[in-house]
Amino acid sequence: MYKLKVISSFAAAHNLNHYQGECENLHGHNWKVEVQVIAKDLDKAGLCIDFKTLKTETNNILNALDHKYLNELQVFSGLSPSSENIAKHIHKELSKKLNNENIRVDIITVWESDFASASYYE
Repeated sequence: MYKLKVISSFAAAHNLNHYQGECENLHGHNWKVEVQVIAKDLDKAGLCIDFKTLKTETNNILNALDHKYLNELQVFSGLSPSSENIAKHIHKELSKKLNNENIRVDIITVWESDFASASYYE
């Protein structure tokens, strides 16, 4: 098995629903997002997936979140836009684009600060 990782980022505002503390107030983050995919085999060029493709598909998803108030987005309707839920959203959307017999989105890690992250995997 092979594992590839790309790192990207986006900036957005949110507030946590049903949270008793400061994070229930509107605030923002510069999130760092780590995307890891796994593959069984390499293609004829010796690649699992082109890094350019992986970055492009990741950034297409992140662009929909960038500089937004996450609580107002349909994808988080009824959900608190926590780092955990953001990681799950990115995983689900990227899996729709990339998963096939060879490649599978493995783990998405969303860093809300240099010292705090949440990951989602199946």
